[in-house]
Amino acid sequence: MNKRIYHYALATCLLTGAGACTTQKELQMPERVSVPVTSAPGTDTLSLQSFDQVFRDPHLKTLVDSALLHNYDLLSASRRVAAAQANLMMARNAWLPSVNLSLTAGVDHFADYTMTGVGNFDTNKSPNINNDQRAPDPTPEYFAGIRSSWEIDLWGKLKQQRKATYARFLASQEGRRLLTTQITAGVTGLYYELLAMDSELTIIRRNIRLQEAAVATVNIQKEAGRATELAVQQFTAQLLSTQALEYGVKQEITSLENQLNALMGRLPQPITRSTTRDSVTLPPSVPTAIPGNLLLLRPDVQRAELELSAAQADVKAARAAFLPGLTITPYAGFNAFKAGLLFKTPASMAWGALGSLTAPVFNKKQLKAQYNISTASAYTAFYDYQQAIVNGYQEVATALNKVENQQQTFALKTKEVQVLQQAVSTANILFTTGYANYLEVITAQKNVLEAELALVTTRRNVYQGLVSLYRALGGNR
Repeated sequence: MNKRIYHYALATCLLTGAGACTTQKELQMPERVSVPVTSAPGTDTLSLQSFDQVFRDPHLKTLVDSALLHNYDLLSASRRVAAAQANLMMARNAWLPSVNLSLTAGVDHFADYTMTGVGNFDTNKSPNINNDQRAPDPTPEYFAGIRSSWEIDLWGKLKQQRKATYARFLASQEGRRLLTTQITAGVTGLYYELLAMDSELTIIRRNIRLQEAAVATVNIQKEAGRATELAVQQFTAQLLSTQALEYGVKQEITSLENQLNALMGRLPQPITRSTTRDSVTLPPSVPTAIPGNLLLLRPDVQRAELELSAAQADVKAARAAFLPGLTITPYAGFNAFKAGLLFKTPASMAWGALGSLTAPVFNKKQLKAQYNISTASAYTAFYDYQQAIVNGYQEVATALNKVENQQQTFALKTKEVQVLQQAVSTANILFTTGYANYLEVITAQKNVLEAELALVTTRRNVYQGLVSLYRALGGNR
């Protein structure tokens, strides 16, 4: 049977012309770029991708879980996945015949100089028919039954379309996973920004108390004749400057809380988080080698690869469209030209089938244009896939270096703060004993404040580097 169908297809090509059944050349993709990726020996690289193993703050986990449940962008992405799944269902069933219940009624008046008109006239004069078989003029037409249409997938066009749709469905799932990773990283980054602001607020308030004590001390010394009004003014100005910093940090905290609430799909409200004392520790060191197995599992890389697969399948389907198509259209039901006779069995029962082989002749320009569009889309998808790999490699490399460098910076900044804190104590002692002037005390206090704030910033950068690394490796919840 299959051989006979292909013979008919060949005959159709010959009848419609030698060029009617020619198709386009197969798609040849450029050579893929090779990216040198290695894994650190003896290191569990999966721990770099696992959120729970890297970020162990219970309050953060609660916020992330809430965002993944209520974020509107993520809910919208879930609907896009559902739509892609519905498209996949249609593509999977495209090879099946369509079966439709048909109830039709119509009327025709045939001209006297037509085969049907002459035939009806002669038939009505025949003594071999009864009154029920005489065709009225005009002639009604009634049909009640089933009509079907079935396109036989001779050249795999429907199969390639199904393959493309399935790849795009998987790509939509990877797109949702990418959005999940981005939202998780966004919540985590904002959370550690918030903890850093809390630490800065604590440091500023502690310095305000120290500077208030310094202002009180210098006022006492002025009354005793050991300090001038200028010293009082300088200490007071420093206190006012530090107090102004407090309100700036408060505004930053409010802004960060509102951004976190927006990611969680809720109106502004207080964010429950760890205390400043709990947030001063640093995470453990991470390996410096780039884990290649995780790099290729990034959702954007996976999505780009699936889009490339879908585009290549589109090209194959476009090539198959140049070849003849076989369609079978059967029907069965009740047929009569009088409504009262429609269901009079078995005389009113009718059935039939039509098979047609069609090959494109005059619409090849449109088919060629569609082929060119599919080919261009395939090359675009290929370049997007290559760029996704390159982007992933540089993001992971940058994040790894950021974490390592910021951890080294944190160690040095910690020592700097310790030295400057000792310098403040020394300056205060020397000032009260008359061996240092007020400018040296103010400078020491200013330096320690700046160093403590810089230490908080460095610790925040370490966590932000880990968040970037988590996102660069694709995330895992």
